[in-house]
Amino acid sequence: MTPLSVLDLSFVSADSTPAQALHDTLALAGHVDGLGYTRYWLAEHHALPNVASPAPEIMIGQIAAATRNIRVGSGGIMLPNHAPLMVAERFRVLEALFPGRIDLGLGRAPGTDGLTARALRRREAPGEGGDDFLDRLQELLFWDGGFPEGHPFARITASPSDVPLPPLFLLGSSDYSARLAAEIGCGFGFAQHFSGMPAEAPMLGYRNRFQPTRLGTRPHAILAVAAICAATDAEAERLAASARLATLRRERGEYRPLPSLAEALAYPYSDLERAQIARGRDRLHVGGPETLRAQLADLVRRTQADELMIVSAIPDQLARHESYALLARAWG
Repeated sequence: MTPLSVLDLSFVSADSTPAQALHDTLALAGHVDGLGYTRYWLAEHHALPNVASPAPEIMIGQIAAATRNIRVGSGGIMLPNHAPLMVAERFRVLEALFPGRIDLGLGRAPGTDGLTARALRRREAPGEGGDDFLDRLQELLFWDGGFPEGHPFARITASPSDVPLPPLFLLGSSDYSARLAAEIGCGFGFAQHFSGMPAEAPMLGYRNRFQPTRLGTRPHAILAVAAICAATDAEAERLAASARLATLRRERGEYRPLPSLAEALAYPYSDLERAQIARGRDRLHVGGPETLRAQLADLVRRTQADELMIVSAIPDQLARHESYALLARAWG
């Protein structure tokens, strides 16, 4: 059966705090480690009131230290916000401390709004900026594989020098990262949970175009999906009310904390809003164990995913833990 993993954005709920969201992340990681999930990835977002995850590399170390088996990684590090040398050294340190358990997922976006992105990069030299993702990615790979002779950075040694970078994945919500990941021979993760396009084309395109390199000899495509599981289909639909209202607000630019279930169930939807939610139902997979298993199995079949990565926006932490447990048992 296709492995299951977890993507955690450290959601902030209306009846909690950002600090508590980080502690909830640690608790969920320990829970799913015991359930046999394969990976636990942390996202990078800045200045958003609905997520508390600006520094995934810090959380990776905390989670890896508190778990035993699960791989821990970034889903992802937003490379435009960071000097490639800093990324290389931080993830080499993590790999040295937790060998064989760390993943490095990279994204192109800044993970925030334009003003905050400017604040993140304001110390750069005049004239720099724009979309320099490819330049930064190439430099990161040079820090791992060595710079060409004559390059000014060739005399610098990234530390710790005896540790390689962990496995590399490019992340995206379009086919750009799929094509690039296939070209350089690394893993690929598609964000179906918020992408505006179907997952089949990027996932299959990555697999068909994959070129073996020192980064990887075979494709590995991870599909990140939003999913909510409960004991019955009706209960799962009830729990999904918070995620549906949060998505509706996000699509109109309102980045508010995840609404409580009571708030979501009482929300007075207009006909237009209900139609908008109905159009987005294919991005949130909801059901009892067997219903959800069938939905996700069909998605794996259509996308040929090597791995499913589940993100569950449920404000009640007990229900969130139970959702992952029910899915794990149904998936087998």
